[in-house]
Amino acid sequence: MDRPSVRRTRWLGSPWGRGAAALLAGAVPALTFPAPSWWWLAYVALVPWLLLVRSAPTARRAALDGWLGGTGFILAVHQWLLPSLHVFILVLALLLGALWAPWGVLVRALLGDAPPASGTARAGPGRAARGEAPAGGRRRATGRRCAAALVLVPSGWLMVELVRSWEYLGGPWGLLGASQWQVPPALRLASLGGVWLLSLLIVAVNTAVTELIARPAARLPAVAGLLVCALAVTAAWFWAPLPHTTGTVRVAVVQPGPTGTPSARLARSEALTRSLAGRGVRLVVWGESSLYQDPADRPALAARLAALSRRTGAELLVNADSPHAGRPGISKSAVLIGPDGPTGDRYAKMRLVPFGEYIPLRSVLGWATRVGKAATSDRVRGTHPVVMPVAAAGGLRIGPLVCFETAFPDMSRHLARDGARVLVAQSSTSTFQDSWAPAQHASLAALRAAETWRPMVHATLTGVSAVYGARGEPVGERLGTDRSAAAVYDLPLAGGTSPYTRFGDWAVYGAIAALVLAGAGAGLRALSRRPARGRR
Repeated sequence: MDRPSVRRTRWLGSPWGRGAAALLAGAVPALTFPAPSWWWLAYVALVPWLLLVRSAPTARRAALDGWLGGTGFILAVHQWLLPSLHVFILVLALLLGALWAPWGVLVRALLGDAPPASGTARAGPGRAARGEAPAGGRRRATGRRCAAALVLVPSGWLMVELVRSWEYLGGPWGLLGASQWQVPPALRLASLGGVWLLSLLIVAVNTAVTELIARPAARLPAVAGLLVCALAVTAAWFWAPLPHTTGTVRVAVVQPGPTGTPSARLARSEALTRSLAGRGVRLVVWGESSLYQDPADRPALAARLAALSRRTGAELLVNADSPHAGRPGISKSAVLIGPDGPTGDRYAKMRLVPFGEYIPLRSVLGWATRVGKAATSDRVRGTHPVVMPVAAAGGLRIGPLVCFETAFPDMSRHLARDGARVLVAQSSTSTFQDSWAPAQHASLAALRAAETWRPMVHATLTGVSAVYGARGEPVGERLGTDRSAAAVYDLPLAGGTSPYTRFGDWAVYGAIAALVLAGAGAGLRALSRRPARGRR
């Protein structure tokens, strides 16, 4: 072995070196998301991490490698939160990173070098040098274990994504499948099984590549796994059902840009909306927190907005970050404005951003406000989703979501099932203008549209604003963070119900079933061996 290889082996053999390698390996997948958007990297991004974990000398070390890699992943994917949370982002990353510790144990058990079974001939020097399995039944056992890894390692990863997707743990930001938002075949798969199916596919490919590199004896199941993944994508591309176009509606997005005070923002939004007069627009969408007063409680403000509606011939979907009469506290509400003022249709944001809009267990974690820009007061949650008819568009039914909620696939799916023909997201990323967050947030709309067969409008105060068709394809121009403009889109409407909308999270349930069956099988095998040992 040459000297650099010896130094590298010693470095990885040390606890600190191995820990640093795990952190770096876990951070690699972050490059697959916007802004870099190296979507192709997703299919090998986990390989360094998998190779490291499988080589762990003990299960305890594998759990630690999984934990540190998960910490690196969370830090890299959420690095744009650093200016707001400061040192608290490290605490959050360590807490969430611990979710990958059991996954690390699973990876070592399935991809690591298993000890020879008792009574089985050990591999000779020639076989060991070539990395082959021992003769006899040992090769079959290796093949079965490798085949199981292609199912169980992705299933274990999906359980981590599922748990951390709980809104109180930060929500489903940075799901691995979301990195494929601009790949048409992947979007077709999303219409079948949602972002969860994409995550399963990506981790399966990474697992197969890892087996090809680390275990030459597993070449057959690894290649078979890659072929199955390729055939699944090909079959979805050629035979998966597609939405059918049922017409178009002209909508507009108003993005005032970083204008300073709320009054200046309102004035700029009004000016941009007035410029839409005579252009045949039927719905104008403003961004999140576009108002700091509720028009339902402010007659003068309601009259100004109603005048804009009459001038443009469109209804306005605004967003009020304010108290509402008859309800305590401040909520973020999508409010529909017609030519006669508020129509009475409104939706209050249900899923809030932890630390950004409320602090979980404020009595315990309230100190976060002293070390970062955490919420000084908690917003009030809405109680139910709302589908709104837009009279100016012939009664077109829209399903509003507010900012963070576009990351949750179940919310858009439920709106589609409730009859929404268009999904509308109102967002604001002004705090993170110069980070990767705006582009990554806008990309989620493509996935939600493809999953539900419902076009989606993503409108922000400061960018990135974007519109996607029912297959997740981009429609018209994107408004970047440097733009202050009103953009008009001829939005294609679609009919039909996507398989994901109809059948829901079947990919998640399949992963759970695979893990439960594998766990039950392992338990039964352990029980069957116990009496035999007693007899001996």
